Amino acid sequence: MTFLQVEDLKVHFPIKGGIFGRTVGHIKAVDGVSFSLEKGKTYGLVGESGSGKTTTGRAIIGLNNITSGKVAYNGHDITNIKKAKLDIRKDIQMIFQDPYSSLNPKKRVLDIIAEPLRNFEKLSKQEEKKRVQELLELVGLSPESILKYPHEFSGGQRQRIGIARAIALKPKLIIADEPVSALDVSVQAQVLNFMQEIQKELDLTYLFISHDLGVIKHMCDHIGIMYKGRYVEEGTTANIFDNPQHIYTKRLVAAIPDIDPNKREAQAQFRQAVKEEYEQSYNDYFDEEGLAYKLQPISETHSVALPEKG
Repeated sequence: MTFLQVEDLKVHFPIKGGIFGRTVGHIKAVDGVSFSLEKGKTYGLVGESGSGKTTTGRAIIGLNNITSGKVAYNGHDITNIKKAKLDIRKDIQMIFQDPYSSLNPKKRVLDIIAEPLRNFEKLSKQEEKKRVQELLELVGLSPESILKYPHEFSGGQRQRIGIARAIALKPKLIIADEPVSALDVSVQAQVLNFMQEIQKELDLTYLFISHDLGVIKHMCDHIGIMYKGRYVEEGTTANIFDNPQHIYTKRLVAAIPDIDPNKREAQAQFRQAVKEEYEQSYNDYFDEEGLAYKLQPISETHSVALPEKG
């Protein structure tokens, strides 16, 4: 079942110039991205800084204006989510990158987690307190934490508070924007495993945004690789990691650190081959402006941005 459908999404930011501040051009942050996400699954958006992955997520939830294209959630057009029905807006929530800056340091945990409840539901003070305590227990924190401030928690605990706030309204879809990039590696694993646990428990669907292919491999069923606002490759996790086709994807996969000592030699050979191909054939993968071509299907589950054969 297609739960989220994104079609030819474009987000262009105007460039102002001259003494009158007229628009003299546009930055094409997202330039024609399309993908679909099934209910209960996790779709990963991957790319380096500036690739457009975060802008894509923010556009879907309404934090960036969409220039053109269409976004549909569960069969409903939410291209302009700010005008969507109230219940649909409750269904889609976001987990932000930095667990400290995304939490108001002047507010207690009770007020931070209760904020979406106050915006969308009418609860008594006692009902609100009980709900927040239940959410804290769900994310593995003490119910007594409601009177503490964000600075009294570790980075991993703060991210759990952010997750509690995101799931307060019982959403169906969560957009997670680099949710563990600001955390230590040991804490990252704890938070990722916890996110998988609550995904099963609450029947959540994730759009997971990250620059870290190791994290993406751990979390995602399907992956889209972005470069300069466009897709260079899209497919299942197995497609991307076991059979990368685009030189940009190959470079990302080759950069993954060697963990298994039995595979280090093979990985070193793959890394060297990718380096040579990148130096010799880079221009074959991009147009004259250095942008990716249109995606071409190479199997039912795998597409690559390659020039059309004449």
